[in-house]
Amino acid sequence: MGLTVSCKYLVTAALLIASAAPLPAQSVRAGIDAWQKSDYAGAVAIWRPLAEKGDPDAQFNLGQAYRLGRGVPINLAAAKTWFERAASQGHVDAETTLGLLLFQNGSQAEGLKWLKKAADQGEARALLVYGTALVNGDSVTQDPVLGYAYVSRAAAQGLEPAKQTLDQLDQLLPIADRKRGVDIARELAKAAPAPKSAPVKAAPKPVQIAKAKPPQPAPKAEPKHVTTEAPVKAVATAAAPKTPKEPAVAASGGWRIQLGAFSQKGSAETLYQKLAGKSALAGRRAFYIPVGTITRLQVGPFESRAAAQGACNAVGVPCFPVAAK
Repeated sequence: MGLTVSCKYLVTAALLIASAAPLPAQSVRAGIDAWQKSDYAGAVAIWRPLAEKGDPDAQFNLGQAYRLGRGVPINLAAAKTWFERAASQGHVDAETTLGLLLFQNGSQAEGLKWLKKAADQGEARALLVYGTALVNGDSVTQDPVLGYAYVSRAAAQGLEPAKQTLDQLDQLLPIADRKRGVDIARELAKAAPAPKSAPVKAAPKPVQIAKAKPPQPAPKAEPKHVTTEAPVKAVATAAAPKTPKEPAVAASGGWRIQLGAFSQKGSAETLYQKLAGKSALAGRRAFYIPVGTITRLQVGPFESRAAAQGACNAVGVPCFPVAAK
């Protein structure tokens, strides 16, 4: 009898322990539920101990809370710390959000390092930004063909700014380069591993930049982290360099040359600074054309398409004539 009673007590104790210590994934899910009910402080209280113990989903969520100022005061330094901890464990959304945060706050080289990691896993936003940087030689060695491959992979996932950028590249690059880019994109897609984290929307509101889809189907799982809005919407952009003074002699005409498409306006302004002194651009000025999250750099006006093409040939960087709208 005594042995039987002892076994019952052991079983009861085991059940109590199990019910009192839910699995980390369940606790992360509880935080998601609280977040979706606008109980941000409650969500943070659930995620913080898990994040401190090393759970990458909880770390990413806590970074989002600090970035957005929900449940805690806005603190981009704290957000960066938590994103770094999650990203160091291969959390693809943390890699992307950290990369974008750094890139738009002046640390472009460091940001691109994380964005490349996410791009290698097929994350659409990372593919677009890193691919654009490759096309323009923006803090990385210029490689338009590889950049075309990255951007085309992002466009294939339905990312609208990537489709627009791809349309520009189709006008800029020779068909042989574009075909090589497509071949490279196919090889990269085959080699890309499935992301370690599955992106989930915590609210039905549309975002400015679409989330990536895993390159291969994956089993359905409970959401483990929040993506309430575009991951860089609340982040201040880096201070843009001063635009050079416009030339004194004004030109006229209905044509411009397009010198590139950039993920941030400051990069377009930097390129114009480098080229503004060239004689082919004398009497012309810069136009910064926003298209979604991309800024197109155009310079003009020129009196004819032939004059614009002649300027393209003289400036020493890839460009093409466009009709002024």
